[in-house]
Amino acid sequence: MADRSQPPDPPPASPQSTQEPTRDDAEAARAARRLVEELETGGRLPSGVLLWGIIGLSLGWSLFQLGAASVLAVDVIIQRAVHVFCGITLAFLVFPAIRGRRRPGVFQLAVLGGLSLGVGYAAVRLVGEVTPLSPPHWLALAVGLALGLAVLWSLRGEQIHRVPWFDLLFALLAGLGALYLVFDYQGLQTRQGLAIEREIWIGLLFMLLLLEATRRSLGPALAVIAGLFFLYQLTGPRGAMPWLAAWMPDLLAHRGASLQRAISQQYVTTEGIFGVPVGVSTAFVFLFVLFGSMLDKAGAGKYFIDVANSFLGHLRGGPAKAAVVASGLTGMVSGSSLANVVTTGTFTIPLMKRTGYPAHKAGACEVAVSTNGQLMPPVMGAAAFIIAEFVGVPYIEVIRAAAIPAFVAYFALFYIMHLEALKLGLYGIPRDELPPRLKTFLAGLHFLIPVAVLVYYLVIERRTPGYAVMVAILALAVLMLVQEPVKAVRQGRPLLPALWHGVVTLFHGLLAGARNMVGIAVAVATAGIIVGSVSQTGVGLRLTEIIQIVSAAMASGIGLVTLPVVDLFGGDVTGFDTTTQFAIVLLITAVASLILGLGLPTTANYVVMATLTAPVIYQLGNEFGFGIPLLAAHLFVFFFGILADDTPPVGLAAYAAAGIARSNPIRTGVQGFIYDMRTAILPFMFIFNTQLLQINVESWLQIVHIFASALVGMMAFAAGVQGFVRIRTIIPERLVLLGVAFMLIQPNWITDILGVSLYALVYLSQWYRQHRRAGVT
Repeated sequence: MADRSQPPDPPPASPQSTQEPTRDDAEAARAARRLVEELETGGRLPSGVLLWGIIGLSLGWSLFQLGAASVLAVDVIIQRAVHVFCGITLAFLVFPAIRGRRRPGVFQLAVLGGLSLGVGYAAVRLVGEVTPLSPPHWLALAVGLALGLAVLWSLRGEQIHRVPWFDLLFALLAGLGALYLVFDYQGLQTRQGLAIEREIWIGLLFMLLLLEATRRSLGPALAVIAGLFFLYQLTGPRGAMPWLAAWMPDLLAHRGASLQRAISQQYVTTEGIFGVPVGVSTAFVFLFVLFGSMLDKAGAGKYFIDVANSFLGHLRGGPAKAAVVASGLTGMVSGSSLANVVTTGTFTIPLMKRTGYPAHKAGACEVAVSTNGQLMPPVMGAAAFIIAEFVGVPYIEVIRAAAIPAFVAYFALFYIMHLEALKLGLYGIPRDELPPRLKTFLAGLHFLIPVAVLVYYLVIERRTPGYAVMVAILALAVLMLVQEPVKAVRQGRPLLPALWHGVVTLFHGLLAGARNMVGIAVAVATAGIIVGSVSQTGVGLRLTEIIQIVSAAMASGIGLVTLPVVDLFGGDVTGFDTTTQFAIVLLITAVASLILGLGLPTTANYVVMATLTAPVIYQLGNEFGFGIPLLAAHLFVFFFGILADDTPPVGLAAYAAAGIARSNPIRTGVQGFIYDMRTAILPFMFIFNTQLLQINVESWLQIVHIFASALVGMMAFAAGVQGFVRIRTIIPERLVLLGVAFMLIQPNWITDILGVSLYALVYLSQWYRQHRRAGVT
């Protein structure tokens, strides 16, 4: 009788195991790349003059951002206006109104028809303000209706690579709306943030087009949420829509804003659309996205994969472990989980499948490591730069705080992949089929130079992120220009084609950086609407009160059962009740982040939750006596925001990975979320133990202790969730492992020694049962 707890004998070496992807794999990878291009960069690539226009605008955007960060003395408002101008114009040119080749549904038709009606009406009213003409309301409505009907009629023949006339019109109007802040810069400064009549209609027109650009590039969720917040801003007895005030609960009631005050807040000041999120995107995020895109075009992504495979491919479940390391390295310079999935998953997912991983688990592994790439220093996700601005700390402090949780998360995932390999009885790739380690490592060592430059100026010199990444981009540009000529000289090939190849590679890197920024630029601009609404209405303070009432009611219900038990054993009843209520506050925030993550990308999710709930965590945490630092509250929201890309049913990274793995995207996303549960536990750990964020940590020995304690706790949690250590765990072992995980949340020598001892006891118990079964067999 065979022992099912034992892994089978190693499979014979297969010459196919390390070959290039098969034709099916290549087709799946191409389909995934098309999906990512459609989701992140629009996927539309027209021909002729429009193609050159898109290329010129993308290249100009990259060069403007580089110039503004180095040699150009441009006012901050103008920088933000040009940034949004490029992003929103490209959004209408590269993202079609209806994605794919499907026919428009009722929702899309209603949105486009209503948008066109609003655009036409606002445009006619604007003409009446800037000319002697005074068109009546009925004429404005008629023009809007005619424009809406014309757009809907034109949708009948829309093709994905053809830019229809109305997209050109929307791009022109949206671009001019952004550039108005440049054209009338002096007038805006003298009016000190008060919108005049024409600016009301320009601002309203621009906001409508911004919401449509958001719908196209990111889906309807963020556009709908931002639109609702703007409507909420207009309610109230003194608002533009006082009749809606009667429907508002008392806790949400406010005096309301007139259309002039609302547009002043959202459009002509830096409190709304052109506020902090766009400012951070302009100053830092674009440059870091550009750096990651250029590094990928230079070939660094393939190098990271080859190095990881050469060192780890022979281990049990080697391809999955190599995927963890390769995606972690790629995540250090790429803030995009989708780009990470396609860059590394194209190679790692087929290898995982060939060594025995089921398709959905191979895809889920790539999803989990790619989403966590936004945690990896020194280039975290775009939201990390906004954290620094919101909290008012240097970016290096955000990196420092996130370092231990990020590395703990990756080590834990590495362990999870080991447990999966044990459960499935998998082995690695034979050593003789893998590339040589030293040769592979040295072949692309030059790719580490720009990364080293970035780390040096960020960590050692303590320069600003903008300066550090600017120097790194210059170093990378030189590398891209010379790496091919150096190879040509060494191999005796002609020099001129190699030089031209370097120029073309650099050109494509600049274009890719701009195209990858379109969705981010539109997202942060739209998130600014939410920030402006919350600031003007004061709903954030009311939300604190609402969450406090709800959490207190839930804690009272739980206390009916638990408090008598705590009192019986002589525990601190008041402290337990307070901790329970605060834990419920955190849980409400986490669930809200996950729900928003169903339709929002990470950056937008963070901005919304940071505006609404991070102040709640900070305020209530300090009221309850926990002393929560503001940075910890924002990182709590950020960690749950990164799960947006693998949270079913709209996990974009899961869809991309499932396309490569040829698996069910929902099943892949669910499995990826199970792997990422360790990431969901980490925020609770560092809220109750801020030393994990290196806050009030004084020595390297203390850092090592904190890291080791958190890592063992996370490994115990992973083993408990997976139900496996050496063999499948029984229920008591599983409960002990989960207890060890919670025991090690707070680093303390007594609990650490007890926790490690219990973990070792479970391991020895498994070892004994495993060998006893083997002896019986």
